[in-house]
Amino acid sequence: MNNASAPALRIALLGNPNCGKTALFNLLTGSRQKVANYAGVTVERKEGSLRTPAGRRVQVLDLPGAYSLNALSADEAITRDVVTGQRAGEPLPDLLVCVTDATNLRLNLRLVLEARQLGLPMVMALNMSDMALSQGIAVDRAVLARELGLPVIETVGVRHDGARSLLAALDAHVPPGPPALQPWRAPGVDDVLATQAEVRRILALAVHEPAMDLHVDDAIDRVVLHPLWGMAVLAVTLFLMFQAVFSWAEVPMDAIKGGMDWLGQAVQAHMGEGLLRSLLVDGIIAGAGSVLVFLPQILILFLFILALEDSGYLPRAAFLLDRVMGTVGLSGRSFIPLLSSFACAIPGVMATRTITNWRDRLVTIMIAPLMTCSARLPVYALLIGAFIPARTVGGVFNLQGLVLFALYLAGILSAMGVAWVFKRWRGGAGPTPLLMELPTYRWPNPRNLALGLYERAMIFLKRVGTIILALMVLLWFLSTFPAPPEGATGPAIQYSLAGMIGRALEVVFAPIGFNWQISIALVPGLAAREVAVGALGTVYALSATGDDVAAQLSPMIGGSWPLATALSLLVWYVFAPQCISTLATVKRETNSWRYALIMAGYLFALAYLASFVTYRVALAWSGG
Repeated sequence: MNNASAPALRIALLGNPNCGKTALFNLLTGSRQKVANYAGVTVERKEGSLRTPAGRRVQVLDLPGAYSLNALSADEAITRDVVTGQRAGEPLPDLLVCVTDATNLRLNLRLVLEARQLGLPMVMALNMSDMALSQGIAVDRAVLARELGLPVIETVGVRHDGARSLLAALDAHVPPGPPALQPWRAPGVDDVLATQAEVRRILALAVHEPAMDLHVDDAIDRVVLHPLWGMAVLAVTLFLMFQAVFSWAEVPMDAIKGGMDWLGQAVQAHMGEGLLRSLLVDGIIAGAGSVLVFLPQILILFLFILALEDSGYLPRAAFLLDRVMGTVGLSGRSFIPLLSSFACAIPGVMATRTITNWRDRLVTIMIAPLMTCSARLPVYALLIGAFIPARTVGGVFNLQGLVLFALYLAGILSAMGVAWVFKRWRGGAGPTPLLMELPTYRWPNPRNLALGLYERAMIFLKRVGTIILALMVLLWFLSTFPAPPEGATGPAIQYSLAGMIGRALEVVFAPIGFNWQISIALVPGLAAREVAVGALGTVYALSATGDDVAAQLSPMIGGSWPLATALSLLVWYVFAPQCISTLATVKRETNSWRYALIMAGYLFALAYLASFVTYRVALAWSGG
């Protein structure tokens, strides 16, 4: 049987966090990936496929990163169960590829030795071998293979041909039949000490490192990890990131807006007046189009986050913030989940499973929604663009970017305040100590950045094309029916179901300055926050007489809303109650609706109170 017709070879990538395993997985599988969750848990399962140069079909499973098979988190437990055959419905891999960081074998070899005891067919990939060479680290692969008793190959996950040796090994691998899997048992203290001694023995034989000298990383860390200068670097980095969101996105946003305007006008020109044209122009184009225009700003934000992660800076930011977060009862370990929440609170909440202390994990879950997720960005961008002048401050800084930075900062400070309250509520329990590996600095890889941005763009576009589009059609229906009665003088939407709902909700939200149009937009925003912008586009398109209203949403609200209302709505979205998907995720992660309901309740109370104070102060300040 030739390679092309042989059954697919199932391999699993096993390795420590930050060893380049995911970069190698992306290199091997490219766009042929499936991402889901393991059954019964919210740990991410990534699987992909490839064909080797000889035509062999290979299924690749990217296991969650683990430092040891003695699991301390849900991620590590999944990895342990898969490689030990304890995961129901998950067959053992035909080949285990142990991915290691060639610049840090002292840490990585422990997992290799633990996995070797299982008796599975294995190969060890010396990843980042180019970086090890540039640092003067010489690894004798022949000696390493002899001492470990398994093949050792070199890989570079960020190079186009960096997996060539691994592909050749996959072509040459002959499955030996069902493996004689050895039963796994949790190691005791003596076992751990013996493993560490074996790591030192192998390193002494196979690895030769240059004499310690002043490394570039050390010089950078003296600034980046400094209690004062490090915080200044972090603040400047975040500040520049939010400046770029407005400054860089202007041209592509104008292009998208022009395209949507042209599309709406083309549909109007080629279709007769009627319900179908209203659905297409006022519902779909006005709704989904007003959300799509913010894609450039979201991608710019993610470009910065991905670049900082790929460079090795983010773990240092966590280490730097450990002392600050300790004052509110958290540890730096909460930083990564909270940073993930800037993208979306759902992966942020899921990332808390790496926090071993339950109380720390629960508090991190409860404050994750206060990190300003990307779904809020369209709302912020709309209101800032409509009410904040596009001028420079001090001849350098963009005023709109300053306001956006202030909103993000308000969310962070609010999260710290809520964490402090939880700390007092739970009796002042201290945070757990932070132990974290600091990876070597490296230039962000353009291919990884491009793939990450592509994935984020696809997620956003799928939301626009599915949930947002469906909600826009539903909102159009509610805004169109029933038809106004005979002799009605106001816009048709006032007499519709949506108008009735908006008028009822206006009684609740009038004290914080929200009109009935805003009240309507808040309802679909419970499903996805960015829908609020599309909802406003649909409502205003149907509540005005101009044919080009959807394209003029920003100047329209700028001319019809008082500044106090805009400021109140901005503050509302700093604390806005979570979308339904996030609340469902909280329920799954905590196994209780109690915490999801507590989260929704305290966020609504904070949002209403903060908006009320903002609205009243703004009215008094403006003389209204």
